[in-house]
Amino acid sequence: MSSFARTGRKIVAIGRNYADHAKELGNAVPKEPFFFLKPPSSYLQQGEGPIELPKGTDVHYEVELGVVIGKPGRDISKANAENHIAGYALAIDMTARNIQDAVKKKGLPWSTAKGFDTFTPIGPFIEKSKIKEISKVGLHLSLNGQVKQSGTAQDMIFDVPHLLNFVSSIMKLEEGDLILTGTPAGVGRVQDGDKIEAKLTYPELDGEVLSQISYEAKHRQGGEYEFKG
Repeated sequence: MSSFARTGRKIVAIGRNYADHAKELGNAVPKEPFFFLKPPSSYLQQGEGPIELPKGTDVHYEVELGVVIGKPGRDISKANAENHIAGYALAIDMTARNIQDAVKKKGLPWSTAKGFDTFTPIGPFIEKSKIKEISKVGLHLSLNGQVKQSGTAQDMIFDVPHLLNFVSSIMKLEEGDLILTGTPAGVGRVQDGDKIEAKLTYPELDGEVLSQISYEAKHRQGGEYEFKG
């Protein structure tokens, strides 16, 4: 399952799953999960190049815990959710915030704001056996050496079994699919030349850091797309 970023068919991204993040963007805290889809072509693995900033966009970072599906299923029960998980991955959900704000006002989809190439930087696959209690996982992101986001999975509004149950009741989850589980508060803008570092910590691990990724942000070179508002 280490090749999920190459073989997975969809990225299911849960929105507003941390109350403080919902509030910082002026959004209501949801009463049930909601999600959007990102294309697997948006994956960016370490060493593949920078995070690209498309012309005219105000791009924000959102560090997240990704859940990698191992066993396909529909209508997965919360009690059986663990059996469908192959492992985890550290991820960053990049968002063209000005595009997102513009389409939200018009009642249009978020696909452009979330789906650009390089907009899902991803760390290596983490075996499920390495994380015994998801609630203890820590998510942290630094921008140019300054900590901007720091939280734990315990702060999720809807936990991982709830998310698998909900999503699989709508669409079948398949082997290699990734569920992004939401982001803590502290999201902000990325500019050309910025260095983004993210890490996933687990207190029961010696040294605590289970996964760490680092990317530079650069203006996208070439291409005709430009957001003009």
